[in-house]
Amino acid sequence: MKTTEQKASEMALLIEDGKGKDVVVINVSELNSWTDYFVIATVTSSAQCQGLCRQIKDYSKDNDLQIHLTNRKSPDGEDWNLIDLGSVVVHLMSENARNFYELERLWHAGVQVDFHNVQQD
Repeated sequence: MKTTEQKASEMALLIEDGKGKDVVVINVSELNSWTDYFVIATVTSSAQCQGLCRQIKDYSKDNDLQIHLTNRKSPDGEDWNLIDLGSVVVHLMSENARNFYELERLWHAGVQVDFHNVQQD
């Protein structure tokens, strides 16, 4: 059975394969009670974001992750899409939104995971 870190890492790789940029995985389990990992990535278009959202939803169905919430953090949904999978929260952001909200800085006390080197089952 896959660990939550493995699932977060696999989603990061999936996003990276879908041409998401500057993908990071942050372990925030020691900082809050509502999730364990953030996966953050920059997307360059709404079409790319929609495609990645579909892939993440498909991945979640195949890996026993329940989608609790999908949320567009801007009216047109192009700046920031959030997918809450319980133990993993995925943030797909435009470059402008990512620079403005600086989630990595906000959650700097979390531990960045080298998702390329996480042992996969």
